[in-house]
Amino acid sequence: MKLWQKDKTSLKEVEKFTVGRDLEFDALLAPFDVVGSMAHAHMLEGIGLLSAEENQLLQKGLRQIYFEIEKGEFDLPEGVEDVHSQVEFLLTQRLGDVGKKLHSGRSRNDQVLVDLKLFYRSAIRELLEDVEEMFGLLVSLAEKHQKDLMPGYTHTQLAMPSSFGLWFGSFAEGLTEDLGLLKAAFDLSNKNPLGSAAGYGSSFPLDRSKTAELLGFAQLHQNVINAQNSRGKTERTLAFAMAGIAATLNRLATDICIFMNQHFGFLSFPDELTTGSSIMPHKKNPDVFELIRAKTNQIQAIPNSISLLLTNTTTGYHRDLQLLKEDIFPGLKTLRDCLQMSTFMLKSIRVKKNILTDPFYKHLFSVEVVNELVLQGLPFRDAYKKVGLDIEKGDFHPNQDVVNHTHEGSIGNLGLDVIQQRMDEAKAAFHFERIDEALKKLIY
Repeated sequence: MKLWQKDKTSLKEVEKFTVGRDLEFDALLAPFDVVGSMAHAHMLEGIGLLSAEENQLLQKGLRQIYFEIEKGEFDLPEGVEDVHSQVEFLLTQRLGDVGKKLHSGRSRNDQVLVDLKLFYRSAIRELLEDVEEMFGLLVSLAEKHQKDLMPGYTHTQLAMPSSFGLWFGSFAEGLTEDLGLLKAAFDLSNKNPLGSAAGYGSSFPLDRSKTAELLGFAQLHQNVINAQNSRGKTERTLAFAMAGIAATLNRLATDICIFMNQHFGFLSFPDELTTGSSIMPHKKNPDVFELIRAKTNQIQAIPNSISLLLTNTTTGYHRDLQLLKEDIFPGLKTLRDCLQMSTFMLKSIRVKKNILTDPFYKHLFSVEVVNELVLQGLPFRDAYKKVGLDIEKGDFHPNQDVVNHTHEGSIGNLGLDVIQQRMDEAKAAFHFERIDEALKKLIY
């Protein structure tokens, strides 16, 4: 029998179909479910629905379950509907009838909502840590290779001189911009939905601000219907943030796959980080970056999947929303894997030196020559025409060096200190220290 059942059980076919993969994901929500229950019990004592002794007993029981989860001693046995049911079952089994009082003033709807908000808040923090590690490596690589020139491309055609410092630095700054979307997802995850119950509040005088404070939430979802409607909205916003980071990784991986090609030969990796062919002994394949490219494309599809799932849902809870976890949870793990693997690989990247000294790349310097003529007093259009005609006649023999790129963000002035400052400011805006302080006080 389930917590919500009276005298009849569901057919096993219905139960199997409706539960789906929920138990798999509920294992990840377990510690957050316990923490949310701790805050709820404190609040119930504050409004007189639990005595001080009952709350103390529940806190001790919940704390025991929390540490069992941390030690890997908590499981969801066959027949258990969800993590919420299992926690309540254990409390009732161990503490008696007081365990049955914990659900007063809440529904499984707002209970799973607070679990998800706490989970997403934690997952975003882990994601940010991975982004920050990769960012730091990209900045150091940009510093190391700021004078190592490489071709720049437009329309996949040779365009102008670039540098590996400029290239690495572009992805570093890109990650700082991706954190803007991640912060928006964090802000939605950092709102307290507890007390919204099934979406229409409760006749109990719940102190929702109290649970928000105990759980370290920045604020409430004030309107209880909006609290329920935030399920889906939060996931969609998080999915777009994940897709933004994935897109940055995708472009990096695609560039590397091309630049490792023998026709380019700009980059290489130690043999042990590449794979070979079963019949071609010379092959050194970029399988890691091909898989990163593929996996980040899958992540970029998640916002569309979630948007379609939500398209025909009306106000209030629907079982459709259960399927959000099937996109978001694996997507978060895949994105972290891609970030960590990209960082691991970049630690061993090898950059080819003196690429642009090859006469093959001389046309890259056409703009340099045009600009030099303009600096000597020739009108731009005349300079452009002269260099174009020289190229057509085969009389173009430039000095294949770059000396005048000094403005902000160019080859000679990467602005890495500014980019680092933006990362520091972006990270500081999350205010994780407030959350740490609240949860430490609640749990320990």
